[in-house]
Amino acid sequence: MQAYFLSDLHLGAPYFKDRIEAERRVVSFLESIKRKADVLYLLGDILDYWYEYRYVVPRGFVRFFGKLAELSDSGIRIVWLIGNHDIWIYDYIPTELGIEVVDGDLTEVIDGRKFYMTHGDGVGELKPAFRLMRGLFRNKFCQKLFSAIHPRWTVPFAYNWSSHSRKTGGSSGYESTGAMVENLRKYSLDYLKTHPDINYFIYGHLHVMLQEPLALSPEASQTPHAPHAPHAAMIVLGDWITHFSYGHWDGTRFELASIPV
Repeated sequence: MQAYFLSDLHLGAPYFKDRIEAERRVVSFLESIKRKADVLYLLGDILDYWYEYRYVVPRGFVRFFGKLAELSDSGIRIVWLIGNHDIWIYDYIPTELGIEVVDGDLTEVIDGRKFYMTHGDGVGELKPAFRLMRGLFRNKFCQKLFSAIHPRWTVPFAYNWSSHSRKTGGSSGYESTGAMVENLRKYSLDYLKTHPDINYFIYGHLHVMLQEPLALSPEASQTPHAPHAPHAAMIVLGDWITHFSYGHWDGTRFELASIPV
């Protein structure tokens, strides 16, 4: 099976010099894999901001949505795992584009290997302020209040928030990317203790490209007699702001690569 993995495209973000060109770059990549891919996993923050109202959706993303619909119609399975920028996906994208939407984590077996996937913003130790904000964004009552505000106010607010978050290094409360990587590493190793058959942990969120092996001693495992994965690895997919990166499983191995720009 040919599986592709993307995260953190942040399409529509105000810090792109040319938002349309950023979208075209992604669409060109999707065009290049449409005759090869069996499944495409989108691991969150695909859009920099998205909020579905009952009868209308935000402007933009026409090329991107059109290409996703084309891939879906051709039989390619597409799975979109919600991130912290595109959390307000309801029924438009699943219904109109034929995409599976997952809020949380997803574990799937591909060619006999077990993949654990999630965006990465909600795992490990979360700072109290970030945990509170994350809870508010996912609260149904708060979402209804937000939807009652006219988009002329909410959309500029959301994009300004995004720009501020990027300039200040995000709102997770960690002082450095290294600390965030270590948080994911610790979470993965802890998860591996009770799920020793996981082969690949795949994350987005951190905007870095990383692929490293994970080692768990038999003494550390909480299931010492369970069959352990022959190898385990942690992958962070990078982004399409500076890295233009993607993951590819070709049936036997996982590759983390970047497109030429």
